[in-house]
Amino acid sequence: MSTATLMASSLAAAGASAAASRTRASVAIPSQRSVAGVSLRAPAARVNKISASRLVVTRAAADTEKASTSVAKPFEGIMEAKTSFPVSDNRSESFARTSHFSKSCEQAINEQINIEYNISYIYHAMYAYFARDNVYLPGLAKHFQHESGEEREHAELLMNYQIMRGGRVELQAIMPPQVDFDHPEKGDALYAFELSLSLEKLNNDRLLILHGVADEANDANMMDFIEGELLMDQVKSVQKVAEYVSALRRMGSKGDAVWHFDQMMLNKD
Repeated sequence: MSTATLMASSLAAAGASAAASRTRASVAIPSQRSVAGVSLRAPAARVNKISASRLVVTRAAADTEKASTSVAKPFEGIMEAKTSFPVSDNRSESFARTSHFSKSCEQAINEQINIEYNISYIYHAMYAYFARDNVYLPGLAKHFQHESGEEREHAELLMNYQIMRGGRVELQAIMPPQVDFDHPEKGDALYAFELSLSLEKLNNDRLLILHGVADEANDANMMDFIEGELLMDQVKSVQKVAEYVSALRRMGSKGDAVWHFDQMMLNKD
């Protein structure tokens, strides 16, 4: 082989080697940067963390700018309350009264107070009758004294509710009850309990009327009060007195039967 051929082959090999070196250098450059021999390539997790932090900062800045440019508005509910429910300057009017507690509700409660006091008055007269020395049925006297106090408590309960709702309590006249409760055919015990049963049914009916007045006024609080505090107890009272009437009719309304019934009522808790 000639000298010229050998030189040409050496030059070709050197060129190929140089080209390969340049290719490797071009591939390595994008993957990393270096300054004075120190690699500056950032890990992928760090890059993602930096990007997320920048996004949070950007959003916070946008929210701050939006809040600073918005105009503060008054709470609409407060403005509505001041307009719809103003506090009266007149001291003769209740400050606690609400719109649903109508005059009809106030009047109906006062009428029910009168009913409760009248029934209590009648039961008190029955207590006085059966406590007499010439009648002396202490069990019945004890029972009617308790019933009188219970009806008076109902009247006071209604009075307190009237005051709480901003109404005015107006006590009315009480009818004087009868003094004697003896009956020529039924006797005094059966007659008194039959009268008591009629009074309890009347009271129950009046409570239903009172509930209807509250319903018409759309007063949910008053309806709940009547149902929870009065009606259930009234229904139980009607049942209890009905059982006493039934027992007296079965046992007999005079003589020893009444004495045994009285002893049962005396020892009753």
